[in-house]
Amino acid sequence: MKHLLIILSKLFTWMGFRKVQKDFEMIDKLSEGQNKIENGQGTYTYPNGEKYVGEWKDGEQNGQGTYTYPNGDKYVGEFKDDKQNGQGTKTFGKGKWEGDKYVGEWKDDEQNGQGTYTWSDGGKYVGEFKGGEINGQGTYTWSNGEKYVGEYMDDKEHGQGTITWSDGSKYVGELKDGKRWKGTEYDKDGNITYKYVNGEWIEQ
Repeated sequence: MKHLLIILSKLFTWMGFRKVQKDFEMIDKLSEGQNKIENGQGTYTYPNGEKYVGEWKDGEQNGQGTYTYPNGDKYVGEFKDDKQNGQGTKTFGKGKWEGDKYVGEWKDDEQNGQGTYTWSDGGKYVGEFKGGEINGQGTYTWSNGEKYVGEYMDDKEHGQGTITWSDGSKYVGELKDGKRWKGTEYDKDGNITYKYVNGEWIEQ
């Protein structure tokens, strides 16, 4: 009886192993089937849950397509050489940027060129991007109507620009790392109220 139990135990262990082996073989076959997409329309679902639906060329994402992520992020637009390249729209799902939206140019999976980024709180930036960050000339409008028009570097106001507040007052001049650096502040009637020198304000 003892020997029979050992034999049965080994048999069930072997059968379980064969089942797992067959499951992996099935997964491999499905993956092989997905990899056979070479040209035309096709869908590929990645092991991490990401999914691409769209055009393929030479086995890579090329042309128009939609790429979705497990957290709800979605990109709809142009692809080249398996990357987001060209015009496209990305909406953000759960996470730090939930509810945000970017419409514009892409290069190698990053915002690059002219684009519009809208935040969930109502803020909006229209202008230049480089390397996935706000860089160059652009306009940021707050939800309350206040506005900055000018130069940016690495997601911060940097260079020459103008800030206009909701009460009509404004700052005109240079900004550095998002702070007023060297310029003049005016009230709504155009009278000078402050001057800034090296980040320090001097009342007029």
